[in-house]
Amino acid sequence: MTTPHDHPPRRFVAPRASIALPAFLPDATKGVVRTLDGADLATSGIEAVCVNAYHLQRAPGASVVEAAGGIHAFMGWSGLVMSDSGGFQIYSLLRADPGAGSVGPKGFVYRTSGTRDKKRLDAEKAVRTQLAIGADIAVCLDQCTHPDDSPAVQRASVERTVAWARRGKAVRDEHADRTGRATPLFAVIQGGSDEELRRECAARLVEIGFDGYGFGGWPVDDSGALVPTVALVASLVPRGAPLWGLGIGKPANLVAAARAGYSIFDCVLPTRDGRQGRLLVLPELGSAAAGPFDYHYATDERHRRDPRPVDPGCGCACCARHSRGYLHHLFAMREPLGARLATIHNLAAYARVIAALRAERAGA
Repeated sequence: MTTPHDHPPRRFVAPRASIALPAFLPDATKGVVRTLDGADLATSGIEAVCVNAYHLQRAPGASVVEAAGGIHAFMGWSGLVMSDSGGFQIYSLLRADPGAGSVGPKGFVYRTSGTRDKKRLDAEKAVRTQLAIGADIAVCLDQCTHPDDSPAVQRASVERTVAWARRGKAVRDEHADRTGRATPLFAVIQGGSDEELRRECAARLVEIGFDGYGFGGWPVDDSGALVPTVALVASLVPRGAPLWGLGIGKPANLVAAARAGYSIFDCVLPTRDGRQGRLLVLPELGSAAAGPFDYHYATDERHRRDPRPVDPGCGCACCARHSRGYLHHLFAMREPLGARLATIHNLAAYARVIAALRAERAGA
């Protein structure tokens, strides 16, 4: 029996680490947040990152990460690590090139660009890989769909997602029985834009029972706004269960989803924007979660002689030590330090938004 998600959790506790909620996890897809190390992340206010089991299995290999002592030792990161199964990445691969593989009841069969060897990813392998690398939170394999896919494709996605989640949980439970350590496991709710399918998928996953749930599929419409099923899914999970807003990273959408009950977010947006010289600037007065959200473009010529920091209200390494003019100079030279400073700033800005949302939640 589910209840509306009107009391979202304020903390998530895993066997190795815990984090306050809500939380934003920058994507360390291949075991690195590009241009940054663990110290940069920590000083930016980041407490957790999201890696991708599919990419880490490809390179350097799950066995390499395991031999290094697990993903935390491999990355030099002491915070929490959430992993994604890689289902979305294979979905994207097959959508771009249907001849690259297929999906069936057992899982995915695919080959990557430039290779002929076929590889398989099924529910069991997805979870075993995440357990092998030592992720603090693992995620079941799911089948993503596009909003334009037919009702038959959406139905098949739900059936496979539920079946794979059940099989993935069995792997996690066997591992817990053997090691005495139960890694938290999330399941992903699919169903496209069909509200009844979303309800069915959520109900069946909740009946199996997981430590958290995620919104699967496309969370935004063509205008960039959140789709109605984002709020719907938030009402379908048990009270106190953390909700993961996969790929929700536009600041206004993140705030709206957090207020709807979502607690964990991951997205490439702030780090990719940083490498391209697009820096988030928060309002000078009021709550950082209230907006409006503006952007500073480091490559604009008008900043060449500007001695001011990017955001006077920010105390990150970029704003505390360097001017807009210097940042412009770094990007003009294509100096990697520019990308690093801009990425640090964007993550620090997201951390300020998250802090404001935590304060809202504590005062609710």
